[in-house]
Amino acid sequence: MSDLQKHVQTVLDELTESGAETGLQAAVYVDGELVVDAVSGVADPETGRAVTSDTPFWSASTGKGVTATVVHTLVEKGLFDYDTRIVELWPEFGVHGKENATVGHALTHSAGVPGLPGDITPDDLTDWDKMTSIVASAEPWWEPGTQTGYHAVTFGYLLGEIVRRATGKPISQVLLEEVSTPLGISKELYLGVPQAEQGLLARLEDAPIDPAAFGDMPEDFPLLKAAPPAIMPSASYGNRADILASDIPAGGTMTARGVAKMYAALLGEVDGVRLVSQERLEQISAVAVADLDQVVFAPSPKGLGYFLGRPGGDPQESLNVFGAQGMGGSGAYADTRTKVAFALTKNRFNPTEASAFERVSEIVTQAVAGV
Repeated sequence: MSDLQKHVQTVLDELTESGAETGLQAAVYVDGELVVDAVSGVADPETGRAVTSDTPFWSASTGKGVTATVVHTLVEKGLFDYDTRIVELWPEFGVHGKENATVGHALTHSAGVPGLPGDITPDDLTDWDKMTSIVASAEPWWEPGTQTGYHAVTFGYLLGEIVRRATGKPISQVLLEEVSTPLGISKELYLGVPQAEQGLLARLEDAPIDPAAFGDMPEDFPLLKAAPPAIMPSASYGNRADILASDIPAGGTMTARGVAKMYAALLGEVDGVRLVSQERLEQISAVAVADLDQVVFAPSPKGLGYFLGRPGGDPQESLNVFGAQGMGGSGAYADTRTKVAFALTKNRFNPTEASAFERVSEIVTQAVAGV
């Protein structure tokens, strides 16, 4: 595996030296052991501060996997179950036909409430009570559990409020107590990042984007109702101190090493810590929904809180892989067959492609397979 470290390092250096990327981290755990911990480039393009292994990156929807993991630790402790109706924890949610929506529906993007008001702003996202009130009072797009559609932003508030109602604590605190601290990564895995710790973070910059990259997306396209343009992730969004400090659990801030360790601790024991039982792992990583996603209109097999399939390929060919990718090009996953946990974080924010993530992932996949 020492050759894998060298190979990944070479690729990261090629990407930053060519100017294709600014700063990168990649980490790989195999059977609970860290075998790759590679970094390259600069964390802050303005100051030239170098990336280190403990530099956290805001990584957009890669954080959805972190949020889901927090939920599973609470199910493991018996605070609620996947078939628990949300109204049992959050009575205000039970309006407009949402009374039978369950925690499992929230995890699988099947709760029917992906939409947000068209005039929503980034400031609104930092107001927890306002956002959870919007979600609770929403009229569902479909009867919960009958269809699935990417809850781009509401996913985090749904699950975050379930966690808060069950524990009396914000989800960032529960993450710290149940996941980050036990694994020794309390400075490497965040939902809300304390202001005092934000100086350690990487600074994002936008990649040049072809104006035609998003195609002719009609104004009524569902994704634009789930993530209106004013709150669509970007470098400036991910650099905002108030956004970073707030619990917006559809996204997260992390090091590649930290989030890879989290996934490794879902697969098995790492440094004496295992986050869920083997039975629970099999349950959360199995196909839960596989119908056409009603927000992005593409096949999107999902487990309980994670997307299934290795990025860059046909998901149906690698359903043993579960994780989440961020819009800017970061991502992380676990492979139940090979016991590999992989993550890549970056600060060149590219919303239209994830070539660095897919390239390094393929190197890891081939190395572990002995190709």
